[in-house]
Amino acid sequence: MNNLKASMKKFMGNKNTVTILGVIICLIILYIGYNYRINKEVELVSVPYAIETIQPRTYITKDMIGEMQVPRSFLVGEYYTNKDNIIGKYSNYNTTIAAGSLFYVDLVIDKGELPDSAFQDVPEGSTLINYPVNMDSTYANSMSPGSYINIYYKSLNDDGELMFGKFISNIKVLDVKDSSGQHVFESTTDVRTPAYMLFAVPEKTHLLLRKALYLEDYDIELLLVPNTATLPSDIKVTVSSSDIEEFIESKTKLVSVDDLPEIGDQVTEDTSTDKDTNTDNNTTNNE
Repeated sequence: MNNLKASMKKFMGNKNTVTILGVIICLIILYIGYNYRINKEVELVSVPYAIETIQPRTYITKDMIGEMQVPRSFLVGEYYTNKDNIIGKYSNYNTTIAAGSLFYVDLVIDKGELPDSAFQDVPEGSTLINYPVNMDSTYANSMSPGSYINIYYKSLNDDGELMFGKFISNIKVLDVKDSSGQHVFESTTDVRTPAYMLFAVPEKTHLLLRKALYLEDYDIELLLVPNTATLPSDIKVTVSSSDIEEFIESKTKLVSVDDLPEIGDQVTEDTSTDKDTNTDNNTTNNE
């Protein structure tokens, strides 16, 4: 026993022996670590994925979710690993989840997190208006969010003469929605028909629109026209915007604000106008 201890002491006292032994231990540790990392990278993990393309603002059901095995090394970013945490949520408003894609955290949100981008773009001191439209009055759905429109005014005066002119200029279109409130220009394969155009105007202009809607006896029409459109030469503008405002104010100066119709109180049937004016059938009242 004493000889064994003496031999071990002599063996460990040899610097070369200790160095070789240390190198061997390091190689073993590196080998084990390397194999651990390789095995971890190629390890298959189960993750949920989209069976079909999911459009923005879509309620996610279990039928839309599958599960597949993929190497862990293929996975980057934050993603859901349990489909139960996805079911009942919504796809984000600004993205489409492609078929075969993983459910990354930023692609899936709760219903309460769904924003309405139109409200985010309303300038301070302005009022958001939902104006009823259709395919004709939006120039075959050519008025998209971010574009600008003018509102033309058409009515009779006290002498029964036609008043026609540009009423409000350069209004930015914030959104266009269909009858169910879905965004018409959202990235989707669905064909959506415009029903409401959203835009914001200063409160003074909003009040003026309400006053204009009060003048039902003057056969008033408010016509949406892209600000890039040019009226045909045979269509005559008979009044200026200041003339229109003066006329409206003169007819409503004794009317209480409480008696003015709210925009959206009533929507009348489209009235037919001359197609050549590039102001096709329009709804006469706002919503």
